[in-house]
Amino acid sequence: MIFLEKDEARALRKSLRLLKIDKKWFALSVLFGSLGLGAAVALGATSAWLIARASQMPPVLTLSVAATAVRLFGISRAVLRYLERLSSHWVALSGMGSLRSGVYERLAESSTSKVAGIKRGDLLARTGADVDAVGDFVVKSLLPTAVALVVGVCTCLGIALLDPACAVVLAICLLLSGFVSPLLSARATRRAELANQISRTEMSVSAMTMLDGAAELAVLGRTDAMDAHFVKTDEALTKAKNQAAYPNGWASAMNDVATSLSVIGAIIFGTWAMHASTLSPVGLAVVVLTPLSAFEGTALLGPATVQLISSAGAAKRIISLLDGEQDTEKDSTIQVKSNVLKATDLAIGWPGGPTIATGINLTLTPSSRTAIVGPSGIGKSTLLFTLAGLLEPKSGTVEIDGVPVSSLSRQNASKAITVTAEDAHIFETTVLENIRVARGDVTETEAYDLLDRAGIGEWARSLPEGLDTVIGSGGTTISGGERRRILIARALAATAPLMLLDEPGEHIDPATADKILTEMLTSQSDKGVLVVTHRLSALGAADEVLMMATDGGAAKVVARGRHQELLANNEDYAWAACQEEYAYGN
Repeated sequence: MIFLEKDEARALRKSLRLLKIDKKWFALSVLFGSLGLGAAVALGATSAWLIARASQMPPVLTLSVAATAVRLFGISRAVLRYLERLSSHWVALSGMGSLRSGVYERLAESSTSKVAGIKRGDLLARTGADVDAVGDFVVKSLLPTAVALVVGVCTCLGIALLDPACAVVLAICLLLSGFVSPLLSARATRRAELANQISRTEMSVSAMTMLDGAAELAVLGRTDAMDAHFVKTDEALTKAKNQAAYPNGWASAMNDVATSLSVIGAIIFGTWAMHASTLSPVGLAVVVLTPLSAFEGTALLGPATVQLISSAGAAKRIISLLDGEQDTEKDSTIQVKSNVLKATDLAIGWPGGPTIATGINLTLTPSSRTAIVGPSGIGKSTLLFTLAGLLEPKSGTVEIDGVPVSSLSRQNASKAITVTAEDAHIFETTVLENIRVARGDVTETEAYDLLDRAGIGEWARSLPEGLDTVIGSGGTTISGGERRRILIARALAATAPLMLLDEPGEHIDPATADKILTEMLTSQSDKGVLVVTHRLSALGAADEVLMMATDGGAAKVVARGRHQELLANNEDYAWAACQEEYAYGN
């Protein structure tokens, strides 16, 4: 494309497909916009005819139709403009919703390593402002271009009926205003837009850091420094916006120059035509004054070019989220039946990182209870992510019904396995809706029962609005223990036959933690439960306990068996249990 680079044009086309623009509604928007702008041009032409004809003092009745037409065009212009705005914004807003949903769905299906490499502020900018910018392309760039083209052609054809030479002058001036002017502004706009993109992303990252880490920044005395950095970034963003405004000014000036040249050309050629008796004096007034309205459409093409470049840059950043290194194709047709999860000679680690644990063998069925214990940082959480298919094994296999878990689509994998990470997200919504993340049809009665089982039912009943009480994003308005138990209630609500839990007793007092852990291991008779935990005292209900340890290299399962067997036969396990008992005074 003339205004865009190849990769920008490609990204914009892909983004427009994801917008799923309703072509019928967009065509209706173009129709309303063309009729509205056409009404403005017709108003100018009719007014010119009416003024010129009235100066000849004809019978009043000969002017009545034109006078009525002036009122018609004046009223219809506003009405059609409103209808155009209504339909075009419906197209854009519904498209933004489709694009944003598509991005979220694609990210949900992407590998954990890919998603984890995106900064929260950058992700917010791409799914927020960038999606809006692509939607604005429809309203502020694509639609004005289509309307200007339709009305420009129709206006030139109308003038050609009166005088072809004046129509040619008008067409040349419309091209000057609608093509040359935006072309001149495109390069300067691109430079300013690049700085705009960098500053806007940095502002999002800084804002997220200041909001999420306000307490830590205050303790470290870094609040003022972050404020200064934010202000500096904001100034850079303002400067970039000002630089992008200069091309708009030149485009507006070029539009005024083109309008003036069109009027002057119409006067010259129209006068010659009038002397040649091919154009009446009233017709001369029409061909001279009509261009004053005809350039309303092309006046928007300068800003439309600025929006085009801005939207293309936004589309490029959005598509970079979705493209990149392609993930292994997931087979959505595979259906899990027996729900037996089996890890064989498994080695785990994060992509691009070292192997942190090897030689892991375990089987989890819908009726089994397994616990994994070991010191922090040894790879227990990484093991859960690998078993759930969120991470690829370094070597070995993780299969369910003989199918590698990582090859299943996320939707099918989640039907068989639910994993509750230690840092699972609490959404800024009600307690009930946070539980419904696992299952959307959870009733209030069920929710209270789940919270009771998680040891937090009375707390939920004491809230001002009960289950309808809104929790801050990330659980910032509740304690760590309350946050943890809401996550446990969410895990209990899931229908998946295999449940993986990471530290369910974290941030909870020992007695309550033991009670919850015992509940998880004994009450889920129809589910397989695998628990990662530091606490050993409540593992008597587990069918098998796997103890992980390291001698300086990759971690391994150094002991396995029932809780009582390990207490009797493994000195390290017995020592850890004694230390736990001593520490908490049991």
